Amino acid sequence: MENDARIILIGNYQPDKQESMQRFARMLEGGFQQAGYKTEIWYPTVFLGAASGNKWLGYVDKWILYPLVIRWLLFSKQLKSNQIRFHICDHSNAPYLKYLPADRTSITCHDVLAIRGALGYDDAHCSASGTGKMLQMWILRHLKRAERLASVSQLTLTQLRELAQNQEAEKSSWRVIHNAYNADFKPMAVEPIKALLHPYGLAANTPFLLHVGSGLPRKNRRLLLDMVVSMGKQWAGYICYAGKAVDESLMAHADSLGLRDRIISVINPDHETLVALYSACDAFLFPSFSEGFGWPVIEAQACGAPVIASGLAPMPEVSGGAAMYADPFVPQTFADAFLKLKDKRIRTDLIQRGFENARRFELKQIVSDYLNLYGLE
Repeated sequence: MENDARIILIGNYQPDKQESMQRFARMLEGGFQQAGYKTEIWYPTVFLGAASGNKWLGYVDKWILYPLVIRWLLFSKQLKSNQIRFHICDHSNAPYLKYLPADRTSITCHDVLAIRGALGYDDAHCSASGTGKMLQMWILRHLKRAERLASVSQLTLTQLRELAQNQEAEKSSWRVIHNAYNADFKPMAVEPIKALLHPYGLAANTPFLLHVGSGLPRKNRRLLLDMVVSMGKQWAGYICYAGKAVDESLMAHADSLGLRDRIISVINPDHETLVALYSACDAFLFPSFSEGFGWPVIEAQACGAPVIASGLAPMPEVSGGAAMYADPFVPQTFADAFLKLKDKRIRTDLIQRGFENARRFELKQIVSDYLNLYGLE
């Protein structure tokens, strides 16, 4: 049943290729449409950035020209109805709050890592250049003025309130709304797994540990190599990095440890391949030093992978206690946790609790929470 209310989502500038944020916007769009709401995504208009690939011209598009487009759209399309809600899908676009009706606009804060990094917090593990620091302070200045805000984890909300440092941070309309899955994640059958993973040298029953993500330092890819060395002859499987290609420094470290031949790199896997990896791995490792949420944790749980994650927040919050936790600064703790999975009872229990936790992030519930934030439910 279609609702009279209309929802306009503000997506990310497409030449920036921020795939996770694009998927988040499409996820909300599909969820709201399923709930019966007319929904569309506005993407910042590309004027100069596409032709040149120059980030500074992209900034002109995003921060000078697109605000003019927003004003023109609000005027020309007569979007003053109280039935219309605007939602900015990424906190990095917080400056757009200035141009949208404050009482009908909300925003999602996915993390404050870049902001905290710009302010010198070492635990953010996210450095910033001089201009980057200026940009992050500008984003924070607008973000803390939001009247309606969804944070993807309690950690992120707590950190944002600390950064806001004023009464505005105590607004009751700032709340935690966890992310939902942006695609279908469930255990895959053996035959399609074989077909999908064979091109990468992963035959049936090949033991491997899985890491999914980028090569950013905070993702702590190096830990998997060190933990495998610490296990010695107790485990002789492979280490699979899915996402960005393995960089030279990580490969050099693998060489120094004699592990080059045990590394498998699956660069930017499509969805089916990613599900196959989650479904087939001996364990999914998530040793991040800092995160805003940690989508791969719940994706792995939904596919039946036992998860060993960093004990730092928000990983315990997101995994719901259905993971083993270890110290991301001490590879041996990850090795010890993994070796415990040899006990079938421990492994089976962990996987089952992972399935149960994964159900918390179904799209229908998250959409209901957002509609409540908008004042539509």
